[in-house]
Amino acid sequence: FIFTTAKQDYAEKILDVLDPRKKLIRHCLSQRDCVCARGCYWKDLTHLGRDLAKTVALDHTIQGFPTQASNWIPVPQWWGDPRDEELLRLIPLLGWL
Repeated sequence: FIFTTAKQDYAEKILDVLDPRKKLIRHCLSQRDCVCARGCYWKDLTHLGRDLAKTVALDHTIQGFPTQASNWIPVPQWWGDPRDEELLRLIPLLGWL
């Protein structure tokens, strides 16, 4: 799953880059799937329809998951640096989970 606060057209562009053959990512949630409160869009993981005890979210801001903070793994924001290996460093943790 990809879950972004971006609008649907931008989310689709992200998917085209991350999974151009459409084989890895089966579902994308975007801004229309978020909860809007106080002018901010919040990602509600219950929209995934999955057991939250078995759900992990990676994001650079806790703002996206205020009610599911225990499901959140913080990652630094990506700025386009091709040498950035932050997600690779999480492979052992994700494998353990």
